[in-house]
Amino acid sequence: MRKLLAVLLLCSIALSCGSKKKIVTKKKRNTTRTEQVSRPTEKEPTVVNPSEKEDTSPKTYASPTDAYIATYSGIAMEEMRKYKIPASITLAQGILESASGKGRLAVEANNHFGIKCHGWTGAKIYHDDDAAQECFRKYNHANSSFEDHSTFLTSRSRYSKLFQLKIDDYKGWAKGLRAAGYATDRKYPEKLISLIERYQLYRYDEEVLGRPSNKYDDVVEEKHVTHQVVKGDTLYSLSRKYDTTVETLKRLNNMSNNDLAIGQVLIIKSE
Repeated sequence: MRKLLAVLLLCSIALSCGSKKKIVTKKKRNTTRTEQVSRPTEKEPTVVNPSEKEDTSPKTYASPTDAYIATYSGIAMEEMRKYKIPASITLAQGILESASGKGRLAVEANNHFGIKCHGWTGAKIYHDDDAAQECFRKYNHANSSFEDHSTFLTSRSRYSKLFQLKIDDYKGWAKGLRAAGYATDRKYPEKLISLIERYQLYRYDEEVLGRPSNKYDDVVEEKHVTHQVVKGDTLYSLSRKYDTTVETLKRLNNMSNNDLAIGQVLIIKSE
């Protein structure tokens, strides 16, 4: 009996002193990631101040001639730099020959100087001038007409004397063009000079030559009501149409007689 108790006691001691393994529980890490999705920010509409908007409205001019000068004065000055032809003469001829850009040759053929074919191999247009249906040069752009005008004058010996004049001698150039046969109108020089002085085209010569232009600062620009002469116009009919007199029209346009030329631009009133 004692042996049995001793055995049981030993077993009890053995069981109570045995090594116990410690159970460790690992916590799982939360592997779920929260991603922030960046949405593109919408730009606020730009508010444009009405006063800052580009002005796309067409410019207005006192007359077709003023509009012509504004459009082509830059080209005339560039031609003067390259070919030594006064810009004032180029502009005056363009105004006169093209009726300020409104004549048929200018509108349909971009021919601003009334240059006839003379061996021209390019496009052509036929137009009544000194004779019926004469051949005139046709250009794709007005700029080409200005360039060809310069080439026409510099490449023909009959105009060579013009280049011996002072480059700002627009009166000498006007008279020389008529003498060399550019135009058959005996009043051609007077018309060119009148246009140059009326619209102060000599200012563009001065600009190219780099001369001070402050002498023009005190000049008050006059606004004119003008009329482009068409077939059938007479000074008398125009005086009735515009409620003026023949003598007033002659005085405003420095005319010594009543002759008119189709395409001529007349001053009707001066403000």
